[in-house]
Amino acid sequence: MHDLNWNDVRVFLAVAHAGQIGRAAQTMKLDPTTLGRRLKRLEQRLEVTLFERTREGQVLTEAGELLLTKAEGMAELARLIDDTAVSHSGLSGTLRISVSEGFGSQFLTSYLGKFAGAHPALTIELVANSGFLSPSRREADISVMLSRPKAGPVLCRKLSDYRLKLYASKSYLAKYQRPRAPADLQHGHTLISYVPDLLYAPELNYLDDFEAGLKAQIRSSSINAQVRLVEEGAGIGVLPCFIAEKSLGLEAVCPEMAIERTFWIVTHRDTQNLAKVKAGKEWLLQSVLDGREQLSPVD
Repeated sequence: MHDLNWNDVRVFLAVAHAGQIGRAAQTMKLDPTTLGRRLKRLEQRLEVTLFERTREGQVLTEAGELLLTKAEGMAELARLIDDTAVSHSGLSGTLRISVSEGFGSQFLTSYLGKFAGAHPALTIELVANSGFLSPSRREADISVMLSRPKAGPVLCRKLSDYRLKLYASKSYLAKYQRPRAPADLQHGHTLISYVPDLLYAPELNYLDDFEAGLKAQIRSSSINAQVRLVEEGAGIGVLPCFIAEKSLGLEAVCPEMAIERTFWIVTHRDTQNLAKVKAGKEWLLQSVLDGREQLSPVD
C-alpha cells in the first residue's frame, strides 16, 4: 500500500458497512462529496476499484473484499490503542446511543447528566427519535431496541421490561362516559395511536393487545405528540407508564389491564469491549435499575 491515509481507510470501512455513501457520510458527519472524494483518492493510491455502484448503493468488488479484511484488522488495532490510552486518561471520543423517542426523551434524560459528569472528555450523542440506528452498520455504538435482531454481527442482551396502559385526561373522562372494559372503546370514543404504515417496530402496534379490531382516529408517528394529544383531551391512547404516570392530568383507563414490552441493548460484536461502549451499557443497566418503578409500576 502506498502511503495510505488512515482517515481514507476509515471512510472505506464506513461505506463498506453502510452500503451507501450517503448513509456513511451521516455516520461520519461528513459531506457526501467530501467522503466520495476521499474514497476516490484511496482507490487511486491503491490503483484498484473498491466498489461497484448499483441502484441500491455501493457493493464491494473483489479488491474491496480483500481490503475490508485487512482494514477491519487495522480498525481493531486502533481500538485497542484507544483503550490503552483510556486506561490512563479516562474515556474520550464520541459515544452514540440510539434509543426510541419516548425512552430517550422521557426517561434517560433524568440520568444522562450524571453519566456525562463522570466522563467529562467523552462526547455523548443520545439519538432519540422514531426509528433506530443500526450497530451492525456502525451507525451507533449502542442501540436500545424493542426486539432482538435476527441477524447481523451484533450482540444483544435484555435491558428491561416496561408496561403500557390506556390513558385519558381528566377533562376527557369528565366529558365522555368512562370505559369499563376495552370493548367499550369500539364506540363513542376517540383513540390515539401510531400511523400503521410508519411503524418502525411491530411491537408498537398496541391497540389489538387490548381489544381486537380497535382503530385509532388520530394517529401520529411521535409518542411525544400522542402524549400531548391525550393530555389535551383529544382522546384515549396507549402510553408507556414511565411517561404517563408523571402527568398529573392523566388517569389510567381500565387500569387493571396492562401490556408489556421489552428493551434490548444491541452492540456490534467488534466494539463490545471498547471502554466507552462498556461504560455506556453499564450506565443503561444502572439507569433502568434506578428507575424500575417507573418502567413497571406496581398496581
